[in-house]
Amino acid sequence: MRDLIEYIAKALVDKPEDVEVKQTEGEKTTIVELRVAQEDLGKVIGKQGKTARAMRIILNAAGTKLGKRCVLEILE
Repeated sequence: MRDLIEYIAKALVDKPEDVEVKQTEGEKTTIVELRVAQEDLGKVIGKQGKTARAMRIILNAAGTKLGKRCVLEILE
């Protein structure tokens, strides 16, 4: 999960070296926290949140395949 979000985020931003992804595993839930540079935050969120929503959908699809619920948090 972590690698998937990191790969997508690095492809979107201007400063891929500032992309940080942290994954916290729970019993049934996985929380993936994404941090990017302040100037890249808009690119990751996208117009009306469409890019962030698409990333969450991809993460949920991958999680469902593994039998887990996945949550993506985009942090400043």
